[in-house]
Amino acid sequence: MELKFLNEQGQAGAAVNAADTVFGRDYNEALIHQVVVAYAANARSGNRKQKDREEVSHTTKKPWRQKGTGRARAGMSSSPLWRGGGRIFPNSPEENFTHKVNKKMYRAGICSIFSQLAREGRLNVIESLSIDAPKTKLLSQKLQGMGLDHVLVITDNLDENLLLASRNLPNVLVVEPKMADPMSLVFYKKILVTKPALAKIEEMFA
Repeated sequence: MELKFLNEQGQAGAAVNAADTVFGRDYNEALIHQVVVAYAANARSGNRKQKDREEVSHTTKKPWRQKGTGRARAGMSSSPLWRGGGRIFPNSPEENFTHKVNKKMYRAGICSIFSQLAREGRLNVIESLSIDAPKTKLLSQKLQGMGLDHVLVITDNLDENLLLASRNLPNVLVVEPKMADPMSLVFYKKILVTKPALAKIEEMFA
């Protein structure tokens, strides 16, 4: 599979050959959906809490007598049917949101995403990416000069200047190959991979 190569001026160069086992797979929408949903679900923390009818503040006194009022029978104000009453099936902090995805399925899903990005022309390779100082303006100017504004940068060595400069750019994320998650790969319009990072990705998923 040939990947598009860019220099630091945004000009296209000779295509880079990449492993077909990673960048030449068929598009598997169902598998990609499962991997992305599982990643999002596993990132959730069980920190929401609702009260059942035992936990809400209420009195056990019967609101009105059983018969003769013309209103429906009511036993206590904590009824889930009442405003301010307890929930029937309340959310608990111990709720488990995790989805299990086998390692083989996850690797296949990531490779399918990379392959589709390459086919759509959203995956670009660069020799290296670095800046002289941890200045957001320097990185922004460099990416704009390359025609990139909504980009995930995958680099083999997470340079401190590059990391610090990217933190204030809302549509730029700089990660190492092992931290390239399926949600980020799907979310960003462009993916920029350095050549050493490309070799690591092939080593990880080939």
